[in-house]
Amino acid sequence: MAAAAARELSIVLRHQDQGDAAQRLILDAANKVEATGLKTPAQAAAYAQMLCTTSYTAARAGDRDQAQAMICEASQAARRLPQQAPSTRLFPLTPAAVVLYEVGVHWALGDAGAALHAGRELRASQFPTAERKGRMHTDLGRAWWQWGKAEQTADELLSALRVSPGEVRDRPAIRKIVGDLSRRHPRVSGVRELAAATGV
Repeated sequence: MAAAAARELSIVLRHQDQGDAAQRLILDAANKVEATGLKTPAQAAAYAQMLCTTSYTAARAGDRDQAQAMICEASQAARRLPQQAPSTRLFPLTPAAVVLYEVGVHWALGDAGAALHAGRELRASQFPTAERKGRMHTDLGRAWWQWGKAEQTADELLSALRVSPGEVRDRPAIRKIVGDLSRRHPRVSGVRELAAATGV
């Protein structure tokens, strides 16, 4: 429970542009979880989750070395996790979820090619909820957009819209991409549908 609280608070701090404080908090939580010896899958999942959060926070702060080191360690910890996490687990992390974090880390570091390479084998069926399926598509869509590929961006955002409309309609960053697509690439297949759905 303490690890979950630390993770939530670190996310709040990151959104308030207090990246250093967020990093200290989540690394301390990760160290405490690691001290358990990671003897159970639940402990390994908690540890990997802390590392994923740390990695993404570091990436958003522009700390490439820390971001890459943490996501690499998270990937190693995730090797012992099942492909489908038990619904009762506090941190229902799976190897696919760690890969999705890796996509986000590379995107946040400005490396769209690495993000898309990391996510090349991700499939919606690997995620249990509509929200996570939608997040997979929007994260890949953001990477395609960062790389300047309008068609692939629209494809991913349409897939997100169909599986979890709120992931497209309610996230300002995704709405901005739809607006940019609509202005700059109005003839790309799916762009009109995205614009109509989001009202941009």
